[in-house]
Amino acid sequence: MHIDLSTFDLIFVLIAATGAGLIDSMVGGGGLIQTPALFAAFPLTSHAQLLGTAKLAGIGGTISAAMRFARSVQIPWRIALPATVAAFVASLLGALLTTRMPTQFFRPLVPVMLTAVFVYVARRHDFGTVHAPRIDSKTTLFAMIGGGVIGLYDGFFGPGTGTFLVFFFVRLFALDFLHASASAKIVNVAANAAALLLFGVTGNVLWLLGLAMMVCNIGGSLVGSHLAIRHGSTFVRKVFLCVVSALIAKTAWDALRGIF
Repeated sequence: MHIDLSTFDLIFVLIAATGAGLIDSMVGGGGLIQTPALFAAFPLTSHAQLLGTAKLAGIGGTISAAMRFARSVQIPWRIALPATVAAFVASLLGALLTTRMPTQFFRPLVPVMLTAVFVYVARRHDFGTVHAPRIDSKTTLFAMIGGGVIGLYDGFFGPGTGTFLVFFFVRLFALDFLHASASAKIVNVAANAAALLLFGVTGNVLWLLGLAMMVCNIGGSLVGSHLAIRHGSTFVRKVFLCVVSALIAKTAWDALRGIF
């Protein structure tokens, strides 16, 4: 599909992609910067095409961050791998659903879920600061359930996926924020790849625009993952709370606009 792309629109979405990569590499939530920017710049383009383009733009940065983390952080593969497999399969289904039905009913739920996450983390000052993985006979099952549910959401709608994954790994498996962020990137790569595959096959990706945004996303991701590794879990926790509070405001505003 051809779109009219002004210089201003291009600069706008490229800056958004850079910022999304920076934030997403540390604590997730980049989709809530990048995806709304695409919707604002191209209001006449179908939501499926814009979501597909956002997946293409984001996957480069996610892969870059995952590789950077894997070189510096020991990934808990017994947790991350089952979640990754489940997220890939579920994200395919979610992406298929989003090409056939509207996503509007998800909008009011996102700020509510993010608020619950914020309150929980803020009240527990030691949450995510100590790395003491809980691995037992149920680890694979719980990792697959969590990865599947979040992967389905990622393929269908997506904003806040990385944030929910980080919280999931810290809360359920007692990872610290640094290791949870690293694990979330592995799962995110699989979920994004599955959704991108489906969007690509169905012709719902603006390839040139998405590739240009991907380059910027990778640049932001390199900076963000470097900061996370250098400053550790306490720093990532603070960034997490700041980002979640901003995401609550953004998603609540979007939901209210959709209602009224």
